[in-house]
Amino acid sequence: MSCNCQNGLDVLTIAHPDTKGVADVEHVTAKDLAGIIDHTYLKQDGDRAQIEKLCAEAREYHFKSVCVNSSMVHLASDLLKDSGVNVCAVVGFPLGAGTTASKVFEAQEAVRCGAVEVDMVINVGALKSKDYRLVEYDIRKVVEGVEGTLVKVIIETCLLTDEEKVIACALSKAAGAHFVKTSTGFSKAGAKVEDVALMRRVVGPEMGVKASGGIRDTETAIAMVKAGASRLGVSASVAIVSGLKSDSDY
Repeated sequence: MSCNCQNGLDVLTIAHPDTKGVADVEHVTAKDLAGIIDHTYLKQDGDRAQIEKLCAEAREYHFKSVCVNSSMVHLASDLLKDSGVNVCAVVGFPLGAGTTASKVFEAQEAVRCGAVEVDMVINVGALKSKDYRLVEYDIRKVVEGVEGTLVKVIIETCLLTDEEKVIACALSKAAGAHFVKTSTGFSKAGAKVEDVALMRRVVGPEMGVKASGGIRDTETAIAMVKAGASRLGVSASVAIVSGLKSDSDY
């Protein structure tokens, strides 16, 4: 880990093996995508059967992780034991407007229940208020609270200007996060190729970039990877790795 300065911020350079993504980006195919997919189910009416199906598919297709609400982490962890599939929990989801202490507690509870990755939502209101100290503090405390756990920061690109996207990425890097992520999938819009490319330019090769929200087919998924995404958050995972199209809304 090294440190440099960007836009007046002390920016940490973070190396982590899970941030690298597909090796041959230019020739990526549908089959290459499974290993960077966070197979996702985050709807509020998701029941045990939905999570069981999610985990069974993750085992079958060898997805990188399943991404679930924190109350479902224990179940997913049990179902995926010894499978090689990670369990990822969302924190402060989907608004990101809770207190820092509440996010830290939720992240720690998720890890206690078996999560090895955490996707936290940035405090968008604080960012838009230019309270950058609070935004960085919010992220840093979660990272420190679950030390050793991979942390992805959801910046909710559809609510931000390009300048704010740059600042959000720089703050996430300065706070020690491992990834920046485009979207919750629950706001006005999801991932866009141009946002992924911008995020990759800001964070450089040391951090991961996760594209999520509205990715429903192989062509779009590959476009995100070529733009710089090293992880994909999708619920249409099976269709994507099969070269099909889905009407999934995440």
